Amino acid sequence: MAALFACLMVAFVAAIAHGQVAPIGEKSMGDPSQTKLPEILQKVTIHQNLDQPLPLNAEFRDETGRTVHLGDYFGKRPAILALVYYRCPMLCSEELNGLVGALEMLKFTPGKDFDVLVVSFDPSEGPALAASQKALYLKRYGRPDTANGWHFLTGPQSSIAALTKAVGFGYVSVPSADDKMNQFAHPSSIELITTEGKISQYYLGVEYSARDMRAGLVEASHGQIGTPVDLIYTYCYRYDPHMAKNSMIVVRIVQLGCMLTVLALGAFILISLRQEAMQGGNSAATKKANG
Repeated sequence: MAALFACLMVAFVAAIAHGQVAPIGEKSMGDPSQTKLPEILQKVTIHQNLDQPLPLNAEFRDETGRTVHLGDYFGKRPAILALVYYRCPMLCSEELNGLVGALEMLKFTPGKDFDVLVVSFDPSEGPALAASQKALYLKRYGRPDTANGWHFLTGPQSSIAALTKAVGFGYVSVPSADDKMNQFAHPSSIELITTEGKISQYYLGVEYSARDMRAGLVEASHGQIGTPVDLIYTYCYRYDPHMAKNSMIVVRIVQLGCMLTVLALGAFILISLRQEAMQGGNSAATKKANG
């Protein structure tokens, strides 16, 4: 048991020390190059504005190019909101894949029981890109008959600012190696919205529990507001102008959780060894007394 504990400690330390940054498109998640969170990411946060109404008058365009307002999607059923940008190198696609994976395990039907609102916070993106993204994720979902429940929106900066402020979604623009394409540092989250257009629940990260989502949609359909969740962020990319590439930022709390797990396991092993030693001593003493 002592040897097992030693091996676990070595593996843990080696995993932290050997983290590497990942260029665009790679899915490895490495250790950040700095021990302190970069200043730019201090603005990349999620403020959980539960019970906050969305700006229902905000004007967007759907994937067909038609002008719509957020309020057009409320009044009948709740919605799942995802703030992304369609040309995101990696994290936004992971977020939407996680959403699709959770929805595949639900018996609820988009367009009947709830709506999915995917809104780009990049004002340079337009309906054509939104349409291609809708086709991609609808195909991945595998239920083309639910197309009327999926809405991929783009809009002007004024509408984007109103929506992200209401949601508490903090993001910042970062330099890009390609000046023709905007890139952003941003967190990953989805929100459940009540039938009246108020924020009911937040889910952070890129993987979501279908069971929790089902319960959340039921509550949102009745206008109920959930409770705040633990703030464990998954950030998108940090641009390094000196190395001309992006790297994945993983929050330090993940490392802290690993360390606490190893320490707890080590304490358990040490206590077990001590108890075994004490039991062995007591057994020897008993045999000597009886002899």
